[in-house]
Amino acid sequence: MNYLIYWATFIVLLTLVYFFDKKYFMLRDNSTAVPRPYSFSRVQLAWWSVIILAAFISIIIISKGTAPTFDTSTLYLLGISSATTVGATLIDISDQTNPNVTGLSQNIKGDNFFLDILSDKNGVDVHRFQTVVFNTVFGLWFIIYVLNHLSTAGTSPDTVMPVISSNNLILLGVSSGVYATLKATENKQATASTAAPQPEVAPDTAKPQG
Repeated sequence: MNYLIYWATFIVLLTLVYFFDKKYFMLRDNSTAVPRPYSFSRVQLAWWSVIILAAFISIIIISKGTAPTFDTSTLYLLGISSATTVGATLIDISDQTNPNVTGLSQNIKGDNFFLDILSDKNGVDVHRFQTVVFNTVFGLWFIIYVLNHLSTAGTSPDTVMPVISSNNLILLGVSSGVYATLKATENKQATASTAAPQPEVAPDTAKPQG
């Protein structure tokens, strides 16, 4: 029964995210493209918000009104996601208002969900891939931990959500930091298809003097 409460809450929150994205582009970049491409930083924030809120609401329901106290590590986790979103948004605004920057990544037509969050205008990036994998794996671990401890929600609501170690938080923070740092250079790179070709060296056809 506890599992059903969690998954029902998770699906309701996920449905709300889907609805707000379809109607208000909540997960998309600020873009002139149609359709707008998905924003990794916004998807990351929504991902962790749904996971943690689903756990929080489920614990309240199962414990009949007792709200759990968030561990500091959970707050740090939400802080990392929020800071990544803020940083990425500020970078996009800076690039959009800079007349010297053209061919913005966020103005490229969205292809599909996974390619959008993994790619810039030159294709799939390893730093984006790394960040997506880390957040996916830790998110699934968080969900499994909560499901395995929901049975104690009625008596010990504060022990249902995991305590994330400092090293794991540093790993997620570094991964998001690398993403934000390299994102600042994405729009300043030449597009692969339009990069200036290297000049060819003409062969020496001059006749030798005799």
